[in-house]
Amino acid sequence: MSAERTLILVKPDGVARGLSGTILARVEAKGYKLVDMKFVHATREILEAHYAEHVGKPFYEPLVEFMLSGPVVAAVFEGERVIEGFRSLAGTTEPTTAAPGTIRGDYGRDWGLKVQQNLVHGSDSVKSAEKEISIWFG
Repeated sequence: MSAERTLILVKPDGVARGLSGTILARVEAKGYKLVDMKFVHATREILEAHYAEHVGKPFYEPLVEFMLSGPVVAAVFEGERVIEGFRSLAGTTEPTTAAPGTIRGDYGRDWGLKVQQNLVHGSDSVKSAEKEISIWFG
């Protein structure tokens, strides 16, 4: 049985704050294997494919604009239950209430903007991971 894979994005706020290495090191320290990585300026096309299920929602356009605002680190990690493990490591979507010890709990906060800048994205299922990895890595 092959190990599970997930897409992890360090969003523009994490890159701008110089947290990319710290965030990726935490994932590696958890024991997951980095299998691919790139530094990329996302295009609208990539983001439209990535966030397709959110089209029409009030936060969609502010989210796309935020993700276009700066470079992103896209990484593929592998390991047993890596999807669940990373989502636990990342913490809840809302950084103000994310538990201390999580990425969002330790480094995130509400900036009072139209869209939550919460440092990272992680795939939420095997199916999503497969789709997202193909979008970001071809």
